[in-house]
Amino acid sequence: MTWASIDLNADLGEGFGRWRLTDDEQLLSVVTSANVACGFHAGDAATMRRVCALAAERGVRIGAQVSYRDLAGFGRRSMDVPVEELAAEVAYQIGALEVFARAAGTRVSYVKPHGALYNRVVRDEQQAEAVVEGVLLTGERLPLLGLPGSTLHTVAEKAGLPVVTEAFADRAYSPDGTLVPRGQEGAVLTDSDAVVERSVSMARFGVVTSHCGRPVGVRARSLCLHGDTEGAVALARRVRAQLEESGVRVEAFV
Repeated sequence: MTWASIDLNADLGEGFGRWRLTDDEQLLSVVTSANVACGFHAGDAATMRRVCALAAERGVRIGAQVSYRDLAGFGRRSMDVPVEELAAEVAYQIGALEVFARAAGTRVSYVKPHGALYNRVVRDEQQAEAVVEGVLLTGERLPLLGLPGSTLHTVAEKAGLPVVTEAFADRAYSPDGTLVPRGQEGAVLTDSDAVVERSVSMARFGVVTSHCGRPVGVRARSLCLHGDTEGAVALARRVRAQLEESGVRVEAFV
């Protein structure tokens, strides 16, 4: 399945205190959706407020990037968190970001799990149920951004929540359509030409080549551009420019 348009999202606000990881201001001039760290894997109150204000100024949609409580591990360590506790923590993160989004004159438009939680809910039904319950606790029927065919999306749809499929411009894919774990060699692509080419292929034709060389169907409405890699801003600009030159409209999914 292909799309006449695609959303570009990036993980933003991934700093803490005086330390900053992503060039939020520059990336917000390229992307259409911002996955804002909510303080559990990165981010703090001042950072969340600043990014929400910048996103609102540029008309970029704000998403809550929820995570395990893992600042030291940047949210990339899998944790066995009880369902009730994880649901409360997901709701807590969304609620915190909503305060700053409203202060900027906008709202939280969607939710995206981060790191280990993102990968865990591809297959783990209990953790997926916790994320969905956390969204429902907010009283809003927020869309959930995730991998096509994930358990998270199955659980969300059963609960009546909208789902949005996502692909990754710079991540290697396994033949089953899941992401190659970051610990494996080649999991993150560094060849900018390859990243641009893959982005267009996924947006126009819904296909990407796996790390084994096999074509994989990737039915995505949103394309993630990581903001924490070297040259992220320049690469994001190249991807957007090439998408538009290829006839793909770049616009938010909400």
